[in-house]
Formats: sequence, structure tokens, C-alpha cells
Amino acid sequence: MTHRAGTSVHLIADLVAADGLDDVERVEHALREAAAAARLTVLDVRLHHFGAGMGVTGVALLAESHISIHTWPEDGLAAVDLFVCGEEADPEAALRVICARFQASVRERRLIPRLRPAVAVNGVSGEVSPRD
Repeated sequence: MTHRAGTSVHLIADLVAADGLDDVERVEHALREAAAAARLTVLDVRLHHFGAGMGVTGVALLAESHISIHTWPEDGLAAVDLFVCGEEADPEAALRVICARFQASVRERRLIPRLRPAVAVNGVSGEVSPRD
């Protein structure tokens, strides 16, 4: 699968008031459902559970990049990271699925364009000089 670099975005979100964050199966299903909703291709899912009542870290490795989640069930918090490439990808749809799966609200979110074509800075394409 090939995607142009200029179509990449990184959606970062902090979720609050979330339920089920210590459930490994629920985290895996959320990652897979989020990828499907965003029209992304799952290559593999890796999960680590830190113990009974503790958090889960999960990563869905995608043909188009990745979705990751880190959970703190004791605080009802989750950090979600969606880095996707391709014009067809819909990271907002993925985030909606994850929020619904954990009955969570978004406290903070940022959408960052990634891998945009180089622009001329200081007369040199693709190079940025450090500030003095």
C-alpha cells in the first residue's frame, strides 16, 4: 500500500471519564473497530496489561501508520494517538469509535499535519536554521 507523505495527519487526544480501561479485550476490539471506521488496514495489534485493575498499552500497527492507546483506569484517563497516511483515512471516525467504546469524553485533542513537502526557509529548501 502506497500513500503520499503529504496526506499524513497525527491526531492526539486525551480522554476522560472513561470506563473499561483495564480490559485488554475491550482495548483490542476498540483499536480494531477504530481502524475499520477510519478505513485503515490493521497489520497487527500488540497489547500489554500492567496487572489486575491496572492500565493497558495497545498499538495497532497499520499499513497506513498506527493507532496507540495508553490507559489509566484508576483515573479514568486514556491517551490516544492516531498517526495516519492517505487521503481516504478518517482519524476523527477512529476517535469517535474509541470514545464510544469506553464511554469517554475528549478533554483535549490536537490535529497535526505531518510530512508536508519541504518549503524554502532561509533560502534553502527543506532546511530550517536553529534560532540564536
